[in-house]
Amino acid sequence: MDFRLSDEQLEYQRYCRAFAADVMRPVAAKHDREQSVPWECIRAAREWNLNGLEFIQKMGSDPDGLVGVIAIEELHWGCAGIALAVSASSLAAAGIASSGTPEQIGRWVPECYGEGDEIKLGAYAVTEAGAGSDVKSLRTTGRLDGDEWVLNGTKVFISNGGIADVTVVVATVDPELGHRGQASFVVPKGTPGFSQGKKEDKLGIRASQTAEVVLDECRVPVDFLLGGMDKLNRKLERARAGQSTGRASGALATFEITRPLVGASALGIAQAAYEWTLGYLETESDEGGPLLEQQRVQQVLADVATEIEGARLLVWRAAWMARNGVPMIGGQGSMSKLKAGDVAMWAVPALMDLVGPSAQTTECPLEKWFRDAKIYQIFEGTAQIQRLVVSRMQRQDYTERLKEAAQVLQQPPGAPTGDVLEEAAPAVSAY
Repeated sequence: MDFRLSDEQLEYQRYCRAFAADVMRPVAAKHDREQSVPWECIRAAREWNLNGLEFIQKMGSDPDGLVGVIAIEELHWGCAGIALAVSASSLAAAGIASSGTPEQIGRWVPECYGEGDEIKLGAYAVTEAGAGSDVKSLRTTGRLDGDEWVLNGTKVFISNGGIADVTVVVATVDPELGHRGQASFVVPKGTPGFSQGKKEDKLGIRASQTAEVVLDECRVPVDFLLGGMDKLNRKLERARAGQSTGRASGALATFEITRPLVGASALGIAQAAYEWTLGYLETESDEGGPLLEQQRVQQVLADVATEIEGARLLVWRAAWMARNGVPMIGGQGSMSKLKAGDVAMWAVPALMDLVGPSAQTTECPLEKWFRDAKIYQIFEGTAQIQRLVVSRMQRQDYTERLKEAAQVLQQPPGAPTGDVLEEAAPAVSAY
């Protein structure tokens, strides 16, 4: 077990930091103020191979799974809103990759990015008013009508909503089955019955467009159903028979894999605020002397640094698990997003307290980082939802391990059990 980044990974980290510093930060305030889509940064990211198919291929060929979280953290160090505009298409691509057939993946993933000099965007539409982060309560419906699916509903708070070339829409096709009766559909831009609703005026990440998408008798061909009809019918038949499908819903599975990337995003904000505050305090003094030499200041800085490092290890572990196909049966993906989001939202105000009243002004970058940080406790599953997911998955994992231990202990006398299981025998018997 080696926790050090390799020389190649460190060089890549510096490369991403250079892009964030040279390309993103100079225009961050402008796009934040105007709430404008940073097309020039998206195009530059393509030129730097930090966006598009080459970036996805680099992530896919990385055995450690760290390329993505390294890049995402550094880009969010530059500007969270611009970084989300650059990377939001990846969620749609992940949804297609996790649920689609090989043919669908080959067709639609490139459409989330564009090829060559062409810039395209993807969107992943799950969230609904009243359902929030609970994918089990979605009311958008899909109805099969001949050789077409008819989609109806409204999705809210969708990154790239309304401007995406490809939108993956999660809809309920059998309401009685809950999340087991859901399916994902590809909806290309310009499809009749598919439109942009209200564009949100947001507190933070203002360079990333967030909007409603409305589906009103929106018709898509049957082969735009991700995974295909045969796979959906088998899934529905098992669900109706009361059999486990053996996996979470497509939306839940996509989120569990991508949540480490969201955690890395929050860490980029926390790291930026921490580094800036260190530099600021180097030159500031009060009646107690140089601020960095004061014990109260050092205590806060030590806590911030420790929390960031701890959250980063959770993010890296979950990213490694996702890349290497290790099941996140204990909710490790949700853990990483939960911890990193909470750390960012705690760390930035703590650092603002050290800086003092000027931290609330727009001249101080901490003000923007504070606004940007909050969303990471909300989207892709609120902090409260993450806690529920972790709790349920931990309980399920614990129960399964107890059952396995019980089966071993029920072996005939003399069968090997191991010291640990023998010591656990009273607890297993009680269970």
